[in-house]
Amino acid sequence: MPFTKSNWSLLESINSPADVRKLNMQQLNELARQLREFLLDSVSSTGGHLSAGLGTIELTVALHYVFNTPYDRLVWDVGHQTYPHKILTGRREKMKTLRQKGGIAGFPKRDESEYDCFGTGHSSTSIAAALGMSIAAREINENRHCVAIIGDGAMTAGMAFEALNHAGDSDANLLVILNDNDMSISPNVGALSNHLTRLLSGNLFSTLREGGKKVLENIPPALELVRRTEEHVKGMVAPGTLFEELGFNYYGPVDGHDLDTLVPVLKNINQQSGPRLLHIKTQKGKGYFPAEDAPVKFHGIGAFDLSTGKSQAPASRKPPTYTEIFGQWLCDMAEQDERLIGITPAMREGSGLVEFSSRFPQRYYDVGIAEQHAVTLAAGLACDGLKPVVAIYSTFLQRAYDQLIHDVALQNLPVVFAVDRAGIVGADGPTHTGAYDISFLRCIPNMVIMTPANAADCRGLLTTAFLHDGPSAVRYPRGASTGMDSADWKSINKEKRELKALPFGQAEQVRQGSKVALLVFGTLLTTAMEVAQEINASVYNMRFVKPLDSNTINKAAETHDLIVTIEDNAIAGGAGSAVSEYLNNNYNNSSHKSINLLQIGFPDEFISHGQPEGLFADWSLDKSGILQTIQARMNSITAP
Repeated sequence: MPFTKSNWSLLESINSPADVRKLNMQQLNELARQLREFLLDSVSSTGGHLSAGLGTIELTVALHYVFNTPYDRLVWDVGHQTYPHKILTGRREKMKTLRQKGGIAGFPKRDESEYDCFGTGHSSTSIAAALGMSIAAREINENRHCVAIIGDGAMTAGMAFEALNHAGDSDANLLVILNDNDMSISPNVGALSNHLTRLLSGNLFSTLREGGKKVLENIPPALELVRRTEEHVKGMVAPGTLFEELGFNYYGPVDGHDLDTLVPVLKNINQQSGPRLLHIKTQKGKGYFPAEDAPVKFHGIGAFDLSTGKSQAPASRKPPTYTEIFGQWLCDMAEQDERLIGITPAMREGSGLVEFSSRFPQRYYDVGIAEQHAVTLAAGLACDGLKPVVAIYSTFLQRAYDQLIHDVALQNLPVVFAVDRAGIVGADGPTHTGAYDISFLRCIPNMVIMTPANAADCRGLLTTAFLHDGPSAVRYPRGASTGMDSADWKSINKEKRELKALPFGQAEQVRQGSKVALLVFGTLLTTAMEVAQEINASVYNMRFVKPLDSNTINKAAETHDLIVTIEDNAIAGGAGSAVSEYLNNNYNNSSHKSINLLQIGFPDEFISHGQPEGLFADWSLDKSGILQTIQARMNSITAP
């Protein structure tokens, strides 16, 4: 339906969920309508994650109506869908600051609100966290309800099933709500399904079931027959057999946008105990046609025009993003080498694999939200002569660290990791910031780590990685690339898009200066060049963190008074630490001169959300900050 802005007086009277619980059913439906309008109006101004939140409007209202939050715990998975939750829990006026520096976060944060009982940003953690809270409540004799709200996509992760397996074997007072909005894992929702779910969740059915179990508990074969009969009868009308086998009482599916069904079902389930799973069907982008029609586009979006759904950003020609550079390289390399296999853990659009998936569908694998599986799948492919490329965000690669070490690096297999979103990501904040990949990759034997400084580097180093006979990672940030003009990258003639590897393990000197040598790892090279102009410093585009170019480091140490390493990674264990280790352990100082080293990067703190430019300035990684840091060190060196 088209968006129409109207009176929001009911929503504006809601300052906490306690106010929601005072409403009648007619008012609840009106609240949901106003909440949807407000969410659209707010996110169209600030940008953010929209589709998922539009799909959970009615569910959010129903949950806060039925459960006594914050005493009862609501644990949201991933957190993309929690804007309605934030609005109803006292943060309505703060929505104008969403994902901005000093404003509220785009995900649940424990230190932001007592209603955010568990911080999140990565998927598939909700069931485990809610189970932990349920066990804790039992241990301290608190009669609280614990609810995990998880999407069908997040249910593909092994961690979700690990938690289900544990929960089903416990007597924890846990409700899991499966928000099915994309995968079509259930039959169509209708009046019959809603009616059956009301019956199955009601006291009569539960009493008969538990009473029958008690009568038959001394006749195990009969009890088992009744149990299996119950499961198979329910399985004829609902896809719940799997969850029943795991020890859950399954209810659903129900229409997640029908408050007149959701509320009584939740009230019924609220009277039950033990592990329960409610399966609801929702629609991403519900209530706003552009988001319904293109839910992926509106999953995460900048400010947009509500009347058209179009972005408010000017349609000027811009340099391609590093993600686009990677996506084009992947297709070009796939044309040349039929062994190339592209793998993504549910990030086809975000990682730039849309064109590849269309052109090479038989060589494209989206494994779902299963990073561990993605890495070991790549290892298996590499064992038998194929050349897998795993496209993954830096922050998500953390989830597959054991597989990276044990299955890939230990066996020295030729797997390429295209590590997107390295460094600062901006509005998504600390859960998505890629500040640690250099540090956690550098300590792994056999790993090669590359840090392109610009578009040409990115393409060249990806080729270098693909041709390398061992594990390698090429890290690059979110956003527009540098080192190109504004022409559309995709229109460049194929002959000019050569697949040429860069010299393995070699840096490139890009400026000659004196006294200060800037060793730059990655895309801060542009900023470093501006700094060098001010202080007449030498600049080296290092390209490789591992192996380090020892000849370049030796040359810089011999001919300069100060070596400065610059990277968009944590200083602890990062590229600068690698240079420090080399100088301490391997540098042959024939002139016996003292070596002064300054490491510039992220401090030992989590990086908050905000605009990237502001965040770089906050951590002194902009031109002014780097310049001041270097000048302060030079002053201390020359001081008597």
